Amino acid sequence: MTTSKRRLRKAVFPVAGLGTRFLPATKAMPKEMLTVVDRPVIQHVVDEARAAGIEHFIFITGRNKGVIEDHFDSMFELEQTLMQRGKKNELELLARDLPEAGQTSFTRQQAPLGLGHAVWCARELVGNEPFALLLPDMLHSATKPCLAEMIEAYEAHGGNHIAVSPVPQDQTHLYGIAGVEDAKAKVSRITKMVEKPPRGTAPSNLHISGRYILQPEIFELLGKQTTGAGGEIQLTDSMITLGERPGQTFHAVRFDGQIYDCGSKIGFLMANIAYALARDDLAPALKSELRKLLG
Repeated sequence: MTTSKRRLRKAVFPVAGLGTRFLPATKAMPKEMLTVVDRPVIQHVVDEARAAGIEHFIFITGRNKGVIEDHFDSMFELEQTLMQRGKKNELELLARDLPEAGQTSFTRQQAPLGLGHAVWCARELVGNEPFALLLPDMLHSATKPCLAEMIEAYEAHGGNHIAVSPVPQDQTHLYGIAGVEDAKAKVSRITKMVEKPPRGTAPSNLHISGRYILQPEIFELLGKQTTGAGGEIQLTDSMITLGERPGQTFHAVRFDGQIYDCGSKIGFLMANIAYALARDDLAPALKSELRKLLG
């Protein structure tokens, strides 16, 4: 049985996707490096993990993703130039965002075989301990980070946890959906998980929103998981199997903030507007310009 509450130290970020919905912008630049205001999307997600106390950041990359590794490294020439020009604030910003030596690891997903396969690629780096999984396309905006809420639930219940958020009933066929014992509770035990259920068959309107806390036993299942929807190895399929094992509970943690799907153009644009409006240095001028634009 696996009901232990081993301390959560590691987070996995699958960043191997091609970003075809943003071509030609992503022809030579990873979609995760597109900026929401002045920070890459992946930096916002790493910020969430750091704020929740994560100590080791594991990136599952692919071809042409080297710039992500460079972003989370120091850049001597840039820092020297900033120092010579007296750009103290910019230097402090770079230093604040830089992970400590040994806190980042990178491994490759050599073929686009789905999210489940990407997670499996992290098995040697995660080892035999629980880990967080954060999908970088999904930005979760709230006063308290989504992952921090999930870690609180994990410390109370142990097992596996998935962040969920309500969507309109007529959109449930577009998402992975979790059925729960109490749809109104902040934390509730999951009774069913379905990947993109046919219209009218969803067990609830709570969609799986791209944040997970998983036990390491998931790797064994992913390693022998057959392909599912889209001819890919689906994470949901292995989570369902894991949940059938004694002691492997799954809880849904309801996220009540705003979620921006930066894998879609509208979601990405809305994230830029919302994050800019949340900043005192940008909001007044942006509001003025938006009023002019909208007439």
